[in-house]
Amino acid sequence: MRKSVVLLLVSAFLVATPLLSSTASAVMFGTVDQENNYPYVGLVLFYDENLVPLWRCSGALISERVFLTAGHCTGYDPELGLAPARAQVWFDVGPIPRDPSWQPGTSCLGEFTGYPCAGGYWGTPHAHPEWTGHLTIPNTHDVGVVVLDEPVSMPKYGKLAPMNYLDDLAVRRGLKNVKFTVVGYGLQMVRPHILAERTRYVAEVMLVDLRSALNDGYNIQFTSNPGQGTGPGGVCFGDSGGPVIHKGPYGEVIFAVNSFVLNQNCMGTVFAFRVDTAEAWELLEQYV
Repeated sequence: MRKSVVLLLVSAFLVATPLLSSTASAVMFGTVDQENNYPYVGLVLFYDENLVPLWRCSGALISERVFLTAGHCTGYDPELGLAPARAQVWFDVGPIPRDPSWQPGTSCLGEFTGYPCAGGYWGTPHAHPEWTGHLTIPNTHDVGVVVLDEPVSMPKYGKLAPMNYLDDLAVRRGLKNVKFTVVGYGLQMVRPHILAERTRYVAEVMLVDLRSALNDGYNIQFTSNPGQGTGPGGVCFGDSGGPVIHKGPYGEVIFAVNSFVLNQNCMGTVFAFRVDTAEAWELLEQYV
């Protein structure tokens, strides 16, 4: 689930490039958040210094001005040799309307009134200081924030899980039948058709593993394959940075952000980078 967006603009949307295998997945076979239960989850688009759109991801507003997402969304991309300079976030359930006059590859400095150039909240992206542009598994440092220029008022904000939340949950419940919620604006399918509505989707996934060498206290692995007894739903390109949520003793809390997958076409298992750890708070405590 890395960079849920490459710098390849296909029609109206940006598609993510692979990192290790594939990154930044989208919520597939989920349901539209019609009741606006997750108003703090937004679609974020990143730009170079000339305000040319680069890629898009998902994320969560955790305070009036701090938007939580993935490090590979906010940070340096070694293939392009750059890091995004600016970002813009939309919080509409969607579909978020696209400006018909904008053409892929052009700057947003012109007169535009809709996505991907206008209509959202502008801010500055910051990746974890140790994000390198590569998936250094298990500790990828794949967490970042966008600090918005102006505060955004919300009926509720995303709530970060307490430190070591997931470890405590695993001790109490074991690893069986633990379900989480994923929310994002990514693709709904890859083959044979690509469907990108810029709409907020919600899906349920199940925990697969916490302790493997790929996770090792930094990542969480969960299902992303509908129809195999693990649905409904999963993630795909465009969901990178989107929150992984659990409802428990502290209410509805975010304990991870979508990070990467080890296979293609948005199927199989997904890895999310935990934000309930000291590693993540090395970045977050600077802003939250």
